[in-house]
Amino acid sequence: MYKQTSEQLKSGELKGSTNIKLSCKLREFPDELFQLTDTLELLDLSGNQLSTLPDDFKRFKKLKIVFLSDNLFTDFPQVLGQCNNLEMIGFKANKISHMSENAIPINTRWLILTDNCIEQLPDSIGKCTRLQKVMLSGNKLTELPSSMLHCRNIELLRISANNISTLPQWLFTLPRLSWLAYAENPCNNAVFTNNHLNTFSWNDIELKEQLGNGASGIIYKAEINKKQVAVKVFKGEVTSDGLPQSEMLACEAAGNHICLTTVLGEIKNHPQNKQGLVLELIPEEFKNLGNPPSFETCTRDTFSDTFVFTAVQLLQLLKGVTSALHHLHNKGIMHGDVYAHNILIDKNATPLLGDFGAATRYDTDSVNAELVQKIDVRAFGCLLEDVLIRTTFESTQKSLQSQLYELLLNCTQTDVQSRPTFDKLYEQVINLS
Repeated sequence: MYKQTSEQLKSGELKGSTNIKLSCKLREFPDELFQLTDTLELLDLSGNQLSTLPDDFKRFKKLKIVFLSDNLFTDFPQVLGQCNNLEMIGFKANKISHMSENAIPINTRWLILTDNCIEQLPDSIGKCTRLQKVMLSGNKLTELPSSMLHCRNIELLRISANNISTLPQWLFTLPRLSWLAYAENPCNNAVFTNNHLNTFSWNDIELKEQLGNGASGIIYKAEINKKQVAVKVFKGEVTSDGLPQSEMLACEAAGNHICLTTVLGEIKNHPQNKQGLVLELIPEEFKNLGNPPSFETCTRDTFSDTFVFTAVQLLQLLKGVTSALHHLHNKGIMHGDVYAHNILIDKNATPLLGDFGAATRYDTDSVNAELVQKIDVRAFGCLLEDVLIRTTFESTQKSLQSQLYELLLNCTQTDVQSRPTFDKLYEQVINLS
């Protein structure tokens, strides 16, 4: 979606628009937007200097998505609670410290409050039973309200870089929770042994073309001492998943595995003091297995209309991903972001699992260690489902197809405790044929 201008808005040129994106140092909400109360569905006012919304903001009856990131809000606007059609709300990188009861719209599915100053969530969040995706990293939360146990549809939860001393036990009863990140909290203060990463001076790195641009950083093709590598430069101190430092520590702890992207070291002496990683350059024949979720799918990846797998390719994918996750959990690392869009495959579907931005290191001897593991197991089940429905089976492979659907059911059981561990899952998948 391209940016529009305040001049276009004032002239009436944008009358009837369904999507508006304005980033022009606005200090006050433009009254001209009220000309669009009957049509506006998406409003993006990120990157301005706004601190309040007008009391009659509720007039936008059709509004489904609002982005107000990178502004100056200190209070989460209470008027939003009266916008019953709002489903996606973004307030990343503001200064929000206070949230009133009933300010979160009842039908919210996707809530982004990353990088604020929130110490306490309102108990009324428990009424938002449609919540699926909740981004809370980089705040000052000391706990999650117990009312959130009623949010049974939460699938993705980011609470890294807060002040949470204990993970609530109800968290491990959420039947759909599949993607969790909670690094850099007091509850995650186990002592870990670190094998320090190699370091590369920024002055020795020659950047080439950009390869990718994700939520946490930009990836470039680069050259160091005539060796072709990839370089990931983090965008800021706080990402949607947590802190860059957490990703680097997880990469360090993960070590090498044939189905994991290989990290060579970290960057030092960046001119803007940005953090970054140097990685093995992945051969060009590897392509993304899937694409990130859309607004409609919310938590589930999207795929091209032409995507089709054979049963042989599916087995190759599953065996590689299971092996990688088994390796990680044996080292006390929850990936937290097991998605098709974080997996690269070659023509045979040999996978490379990457992106440790949401990874959390945990104590494998802790009381909840198996439950932590079984959240990643459900994510694996979601991946299996996404690819399985796009796989063709020969008539001689019906038994394999049945086994895979049974495996899917086991990995996505609503009772978290009943799901297999990765020890068991690895054994089952390796023996599939």
